[in-house]
Amino acid sequence: MGPWPGPWPDHPRYDPELLAAGDRRNVADRYRYWRVEAIVADLDTRRHEFHVAIENWQHDLNIGTVVRTANAFLAREVHIVGRRRWNRRGAMVTDRYQHLRHHDTIAELAGWAKAAGLPLIGIDNLPGSRPLETEPLPRQCILLFGQEGPGLSTAARAACDRLYSIAQYGSTRSINAGVASGIAMHAWIQTHATTPRTG
Repeated sequence: MGPWPGPWPDHPRYDPELLAAGDRRNVADRYRYWRVEAIVADLDTRRHEFHVAIENWQHDLNIGTVVRTANAFLAREVHIVGRRRWNRRGAMVTDRYQHLRHHDTIAELAGWAKAAGLPLIGIDNLPGSRPLETEPLPRQCILLFGQEGPGLSTAARAACDRLYSIAQYGSTRSINAGVASGIAMHAWIQTHATTPRTG
């Protein structure tokens, strides 16, 4: 979008620099020319009751995708467990609009979840996992994803209140962690969220 045509709006949510220069950000039309802080504040009034957590032991490139997907489905927070640094390119700047929280260890995440009264739900194709397709996710929960390849760590598996698997039908052993997160978040949305209004 180019510079704002005509007289500028005087509401404080609008960013004068964007009004003058144009808004080329990847944001929904309703947020064009808004300040970042104003967008976050508006999103905070509508966030869903699920959180997302992902382990970060190997600088997994999927973390950016998980953050971007969490923003699309309006997760309450994203928790990154392990290394504090992660590759943000895949997030496509959505990390500016998504609340992020860091935990050094799975034990720290599990303690936070317990204090918040949120069950920790692991998503991994492991023996004993419940099929995601046949059982609804809890309304309030943290969806926990492991690293690409090894999946959930041993500590993460032990900390989970429940484990869910995603049905697969082809020859591959596992689904990309970023894709798995999108499937699980959408499963939560189908059960607990209303369809957003368009137009």
